[in-house]
Formats: sequence, C-alpha cells, structure tokens
Amino acid sequence: MTVLPDDGLSLAAEFPDATHEQWQRLVEGVLRKSGKEISGDDAERVLSTTIEDGLITRPLYTARDAVASPGFPGAAPFVRGGRPEGSASGGWDVRQRHAGNDPARVNEAVLADLENGVTSLWLALEPGGLTVDGLGRALEGVLLDLAPVVLDAGTASGEAGRALLARYEAHGVRPEEARANLGADPLGHEARSGRELDGGDAVELARAALAGWPGVRALTVDALPYHEAGGSAAEELGLSLATGVAYLRLLTDAGLAVDEACGQLAFRYAATADQFLTIAKLRAARRLWARVAEVAGAQGTAGAQQQHAVTSSVMMTRRDPWVNMLRTTLAALAAGVGGADAVTVLPFDEAIGLPDAFARRIARNTSTILLEESHLGRVIDPAGGSWYVERLTDELAHRSWEFFQELEAAGGLPGALRSGFVGERLASTWAARSRRLATRREPITGVSEFPSLAERAVAREPAPARVSGGLPRVRRDEAYEALRARSDAHLAATGARPKVFLAALGPAAAHTARVTFAANLFQAGGIEPVHEPVTVDADSVAAAFVASGAKVACLCSSDALYEEGAAAVAAALRGAGAQRIYLAGRPADHPDVDAYVFAGCDAVQTLTSVLDLLGVA
Repeated sequence: MTVLPDDGLSLAAEFPDATHEQWQRLVEGVLRKSGKEISGDDAERVLSTTIEDGLITRPLYTARDAVASPGFPGAAPFVRGGRPEGSASGGWDVRQRHAGNDPARVNEAVLADLENGVTSLWLALEPGGLTVDGLGRALEGVLLDLAPVVLDAGTASGEAGRALLARYEAHGVRPEEARANLGADPLGHEARSGRELDGGDAVELARAALAGWPGVRALTVDALPYHEAGGSAAEELGLSLATGVAYLRLLTDAGLAVDEACGQLAFRYAATADQFLTIAKLRAARRLWARVAEVAGAQGTAGAQQQHAVTSSVMMTRRDPWVNMLRTTLAALAAGVGGADAVTVLPFDEAIGLPDAFARRIARNTSTILLEESHLGRVIDPAGGSWYVERLTDELAHRSWEFFQELEAAGGLPGALRSGFVGERLASTWAARSRRLATRREPITGVSEFPSLAERAVAREPAPARVSGGLPRVRRDEAYEALRARSDAHLAATGARPKVFLAALGPAAAHTARVTFAANLFQAGGIEPVHEPVTVDADSVAAAFVASGAKVACLCSSDALYEEGAAAVAAALRGAGAQRIYLAGRPADHPDVDAYVFAGCDAVQTLTSVLDLLGVA
C-alpha cells in the first residue's frame, strides 16, 4: 500500500464545517420568500418527492443517511455485483431480442447484429415467433461457441431447449464453451396467458444442463410480465423472489441440490428511464436473492444472481417514437450502472411493430456508446457509496421483502396468481399511476407534453401477436393514444382534425404562457388549436371564432384581464355558437365559462369530453 505524503494542503481548510441544521435554515429562508412559513424538518419535507411504493426522495443526503455496508463486489450479499470484476473485463452482455416468425429474416437480422456489436441473442418462439423447426434456420452461420443464445418459448420450452442442445452437439460445440438460457418459465407463462403450465419440462431441462452443459441455465425468472401489467419496482422484485422460491422448491423436490438449483436460474428485470430507481432495483434484487439463497442453504457464490435487464416497454410511446431513443439510453445506462450482466435495449419503434434495421442498429449502438465511449463498464458499481443510492436500495429492498412475505402468505406465487391476488394488486398500482398520467403529474414527452399533430406517423410491419389471456400489458401512453386514434379517424373521414379556438386576451406578455399551455393540452388529445388572430376582444372574437371552424373555445390570458373582460368575451363566443367554453386557469366564478383547464387537471377526462361533444367516434 502506497502512502501519499502529507503536503499540508486542504482545499476546505478555510471553510467551517456546515451542518444539516444550517442547510435547513437556508431552505426556510427561501421558502419564506415564497410565502411559506415552514421550519425544521417540515421545510425538508416540502422539497421531498414521493415516488412509487411510498418511497420518499429527499433533497439532501448526508453521512447520517448511511446504511449498513453493502459488502464487496462478488461477495454476499452481492449488492455491489455478482462478480468481483463487475463488467470491467469486457462490459455487459449486449443482448438483442428477435421476435419475428420468418426464420430467414430472423437469421439475416441475427447475423447483422452479431457482426455489429451484439454479443448474445434473445429469440422469441411460438406462439407468435419462430417455430421450433425454424430455430435451426434462424441460427445458421452463428458461431454458437461465441454467441450465447437465450430462448423464450412458453409452452414449447422443453422442445425448444432440447433442440438447442442438440444443435450444440451437432455443430461440435464443446460443453464448457456453450452459453445459453433455455428459457423455461412456467409461472411467467401462466402470468401472461392465464393457463397453468406443468413444471416437468423445466426440471428435465435443468437435469440435462447439469448433466453436461455447465454454462447453460434452464430456467428464467422473468419479472417483465408484472412490470408490463403496471407493477411498481417493489412489486416486480417481490414477485421475482416469489417466482425464484417456487422454482427452487420445484427443482429441489426433483432431487437437485440447492446450489445446483440456484445455478439453473437467471433473472430478468425491466430498466426504466427513472435511472436511480432502476439502479437501486437491480442492486436490491441481488441483495434480496442472496438472502433467499442463504436461508435455503446455498453456499458461497451460489446465491449470486445472474441478471438480464430489458428497457421497459411500458415507457415506450407510439407517437413521437424518436424520443424512445432517449428513454432507452437512460434505461440502459441505469441497467449498466446497476450491475446487470446482460442488457437488452428495445428498438425505438418496438411499440409500433417489427423493428427495422435502423432501429435495431440504434438499439445495439446505445450499449456500444455507453461501453466504448462513456466507459461505464470500466468502473465496478459506480453508484456505490452514494448516500442517496445506498439509502434508496435499502428502502426498496425492505418494501420488496414485505410484499414477498405477503405473496408467501397468499400461498406462494402459484396461489397468489390463481386467486387473483397478484392481478388485483397490480391493477390497483396501475390505476394510481394512470391518475398521475391523466393529470400529467407524470408527463410523457411528445404525447401528453409537447405533442405535434403535424408529425408524420411512423409505420412498421405488424409484429406477431404475443401470448395473452392473463395479466394485461399496459403502456404509459395508452389513454392518450386512444384519443389520438379518434382524432386520426376523424381526419381520415372529414379531411380535418377536431378544433378548439384559443381566444387570447390582451398583449402577448399576458396570454402567451396560457396559450402555450392550452395548445399543448388540446393537442395531446388530437385537437387542433386555432390561434388566429393573435389577440381578440369582445368585439372581434365572434367573427374570429366563426372563421376558425371550431365548435369549442378556450380563453387564455392573465387573471387580471379575466376579471376585466372574460365575461364579455365568453358571452360573445356563446352568441357565435360556441358549444363549450373553457378558461385556462384555476377554477373561479366567471359567467358563461363552462369548465377550466389548468396544471393538474384531468387532461384525459377533459379531452375525452371535448371529442364526445364534437361527435368524434
């Protein structure tokens, strides 16, 4: 160990140590200027944010927020990573998903990906994807001793897994060189389809892997069905633990040792654009599974979790899909920083249909840039030591463990799924989030905020139908997408979109902010704002409204000008045939105004009522 000489230089020597209380007093002073008389811890609570699962993020974290030591990378409880070297030796595994059902086209895409940065393949099989017979054609030309293969085959997992192992043998792949996940996931399939699936294939594949394929895992603990049904981070983690425990019971009951059973599991989680929550989720997942493995009797590194992170499909939008590139970049960054062993970046057009070559290229290059240009893989657990991340990891782990215990009390995951407990819990969580989306407390750029009605829609070949019948698949944009689809149909049928007339009162300085707000709000529902002329008054508004071709109007100005002239303008609009008149601003007593639009109003309800009024089917 090298000891650096003490040069007597301390960069903070001239400054006294600041205390938490001093910071709080400064916050109180700022809040007091805004008219809020709040002191002490209350001042800090005002600046705190409540996120999902009831977790609270505070504005400041210090050493007093430190939690128990997370240990060392590669050592239990594996918070800092399942391997001592992390991703520093070669970066994370860049895994691309292929969901097409034409073996030749899948093969073409697979080879292009492998030649340009992808390091492993994730293949979707029937129903909807490849058939087991087409698996060999899809893998033609793939060097199976270099490119790991992950299968997602549902009811065909046994047949597909055996076919892949047979292909390894036929192509002379040495057992120690094969790297694969055969993808057996009976509970994940049940969650997706609502149909029970026998675990016999999973046990058979696990035995086959243990008999001669040391680098092959047989089972996937897939948490995506629960995330994609609207589950929170803690629910996703709790359900993955319950799935893992159910598979441990299945395998050990079949005669496998605990360490052998743990070695047959790989875990899959969603990565979202909430980068810190994703980082904490992946770190907490490793800690939680290490605890389960320890209680089950696993030894050494058997409790280390192999993680596959997939950028969230819930956050992907169909309108302005280019923004999805930014979302997936944040999610991939978080997955890498959080310590995922493999990362799949979904192409930006995933929500529209089958991704094209350009979208797949952007997806794989996202990981390449993060690894080769940003060097994220060269630091082991880069978020480690952050008081915020460590605290968030700890709190999320406790929330997840509480939910896991609820699942076990409900009969384990099989019982909780079949009783409806899981579906009801996730539906409740999604309903609460849907309210935040509807009120734009959770904005969606390009959809609920800053939409562009003039943008040309991106068209893609339809993707094969996915398994359904169980838990729903939700997307953040679904309520707004339904509104925009109504507008599109109206445009196709009539040649014009439904319109709203923006009646701006006074000079631009008085009305610009609320005109911008109202225009964004109405466009989120596919309603075209007409702001011509720039300014109107009681004498000119009627003619302008008639010329706009709209049937509804929205007043936009300052509160002071509303008091002076809103009543007269609203009356003139009513006389000109306005069927409904809105006012951009907080609800107040304004004659002839029917409703108000403001920050925090239920945008979905408002926009739905406008389309209904206008007779948009």
